[in-house]
Amino acid sequence: MIVNRRIGSEQPDEYDELEQHLTQKLNVPLDWPEDSGLTVSHVAEIAAAATCDTAYSQAANGHLIDLFAALPLPGTTEGKDFWERIRDTGGSAAWNIHPVNMRGSFFDRSHNGNEGGIAFRVLNFLEDLTPAQRAAVAKAIGSVLDRGTIGVSGRYGGELWLRDAEMSAWRVALAGRREFETAQDRERFFEAWRRA
Repeated sequence: MIVNRRIGSEQPDEYDELEQHLTQKLNVPLDWPEDSGLTVSHVAEIAAAATCDTAYSQAANGHLIDLFAALPLPGTTEGKDFWERIRDTGGSAAWNIHPVNMRGSFFDRSHNGNEGGIAFRVLNFLEDLTPAQRAAVAKAIGSVLDRGTIGVSGRYGGELWLRDAEMSAWRVALAGRREFETAQDRERFFEAWRRA
């Protein structure tokens, strides 16, 4: 379920969507249980904070996995041919994402919460490609995309795949920097922009 969660409601006596969802699903008022340290309203705030911190990079990482799932599977005849073409066209940069080097454990770890593993490999891969290699890799990727399922194929489809992978990996990397950010860092940011 996707809900619109505001920090600091404009109307204090009005429920936001997450609070409405919790009160309807749990069939309890927001201040339940009364005189308790943790109420339904608090649970809504905790859920919103947790979602803000994790959903962005998890969604981007999940999208990276979806992008790789659109490519031929390693170990299959089609997959062996495809990944050899990627290695040949991408040169040493291709080792960042080649199944022989990456193995499935990267996807397992990503699926289990290692947010940066695949993202940094994708960024390194794309950064190390020359323009000619990038064009050749796009052509190789586009040649295996299922036009009937995805709607595009050929070099254009491959270029879209590469751009999407690049932006998804960037989102994971950018969201990861928040792990090192303190409340004071965030307040300093807002204060600097207020004074600008």
